[in-house]
Amino acid sequence: MEYSPPPLFKQGASARVKMMVFAGISIALLLVDSRMHALTAVRQAVGTVLYPVQMAALVPRDVALGVGNYFSSLSSLEKQVRDLKHEQIASAQIMQQAQLNIVENNHLRKLMEARERVPVKTLMAEVLYDTRDSATRKIVLDRGIQNGVELGRPVIDNLGVVGQVTRVFPFTSEVTLLTDEEQAIPVQLLRNGVRSVAIGRGKSGTMELRFTAPTADIQIGDIVITSGLDGLYPAGLAVARVTLVERNAHGPFGRVVCQPLAGIERNTQLLILMTSPEMPARPPTEEVKTGRKIAGKMAPIKDPVKEAAAGGAAAAPATAPATPAAKPSAGPVPKPAAPAAATTPAAVPPKEATR
Repeated sequence: MEYSPPPLFKQGASARVKMMVFAGISIALLLVDSRMHALTAVRQAVGTVLYPVQMAALVPRDVALGVGNYFSSLSSLEKQVRDLKHEQIASAQIMQQAQLNIVENNHLRKLMEARERVPVKTLMAEVLYDTRDSATRKIVLDRGIQNGVELGRPVIDNLGVVGQVTRVFPFTSEVTLLTDEEQAIPVQLLRNGVRSVAIGRGKSGTMELRFTAPTADIQIGDIVITSGLDGLYPAGLAVARVTLVERNAHGPFGRVVCQPLAGIERNTQLLILMTSPEMPARPPTEEVKTGRKIAGKMAPIKDPVKEAAAGGAAAAPATAPATPAAKPSAGPVPKPAAPAAATTPAAVPPKEATR
């Protein structure tokens, strides 16, 4: 039985011959197509038939490119989102700073206007921080002895009185706010001039008018201003607004609660009044006259009636010779009664007369 190789492996013409034949055919087709354009229709028909095959063959490449583009675009988008978030945060910070600057500029402008209205010299200061004691209402400013700040100076803002300097250091000073329980200020009502004393109420952030009669003409909404009677606060500075009035007919005083008008807890810049208002000098005090002590005891109080009687009796002998002389009688002239003068009240010592 003869063995014959499969058709695939049958040996025909040699490879060199086949190459030459197909190369000649290709050259001939190229010449015919370039000279006579006879294969244009054939080329278009073949391209149309093979187009789906080409697209199917390019699918894996397109898928690979699409997946790569998807992940690259996803990473780039994530990066853009992160960058935009950082820019948004930076823009928000810049906007907040701009708004803060606008508010601060407006407040400083109002402080400058208030500075022109106050009749005394002022110094602008900035609030550094609050004190650590939560039971008190105090703040610390960035001005001290080096800037000429003295103890007891009032502190105001564009709306009214804020507090008073209670401690002074070389470069800082401590201010006790009006709402502190130990702070008091003489005030009066703007509407009718009723005077009182405003005292802080501590953590409540309000003030109370002390020593007001139950019948005093005080209404809710009245504006309380400084009276200037203490010689420290200029008169007419706004202090608070009345928010509560309780009249107790059975007690000596009523209860009046006020809300401060100044920015007690929201200001960053304040004004310190560096000089006191000009006031006329106080009149000299009169010394109270007291009785002199004699030998460790008070001198006896003299009776004006007895002193007048003693003075009249003492003047009688001096005026006696001025009286006209009596006519001589027929008998011998009697001698004058000398001892009678010894029995007059003028002969009694003043000490015995006062008894």
